[in-house]
Amino acid sequence: MTSCEASLKRLGVDAIDLYYQHRIDPVVPIEDTVGAMGRLVQQGKVRALGLSEASPRTIRRAHTVHPIAAVQNEFSLLYRAEAAETLRTTREFGIGFVAYSPLGRGLLTGVIEDPNKMAETDARRRHPRFAAENIAANLALVDHVKAIAARKDCTPGQLVLAWLSAQGDDIVPIPGTKRTARLNENIGALSVRLSAADLAEIEQAVPVGAVAGLRYPEAQMKSVYV
Repeated sequence: MTSCEASLKRLGVDAIDLYYQHRIDPVVPIEDTVGAMGRLVQQGKVRALGLSEASPRTIRRAHTVHPIAAVQNEFSLLYRAEAAETLRTTREFGIGFVAYSPLGRGLLTGVIEDPNKMAETDARRRHPRFAAENIAANLALVDHVKAIAARKDCTPGQLVLAWLSAQGDDIVPIPGTKRTARLNENIGALSVRLSAADLAEIEQAVPVGAVAGLRYPEAQMKSVYV
């Protein structure tokens, strides 16, 4: 309740359209958390509720307390098995799927060739997929994506965003960007047309589970997909 009041004040609005529990608290039952969030809806301070990094079991439990409008989980060509499992649940209840890190934290853009050249403050240096023992195998997967993108006359980032959007109208990718040029590139993914054969080729180029390394450092993995 305190956090919501503070957010309303900072945003200068009367109501928040979509209010997320950004990580599931393993100590507090989800029924208690969503129950409190539901009271914010009743008070008119929040219009809809969302969960982030929630497992299908948690989504089901939450949805019995108050309708969940959106689930924000990681989903990209590099991370598909758990996303597919979650989609079965969100679609059962008519919940939207917000796909974060759809570009694999930049890995799928084809821009990163040497992680050692990333800034010392770049958080990705701590991510296992960018570690020395994993990066070569992962860049080999990206090379396949780059080759297909070249044939489709688009960038690798546009290709993988188009692939993700083709997975369903209920999926909303949210690629992060700091530059206008990248924003325009991401928007350009809407113009990329992929046939069933294209989609199959992309999925075969990067098979489920092919990426090397965890998506977060091991200690952080305890707080995702809970």
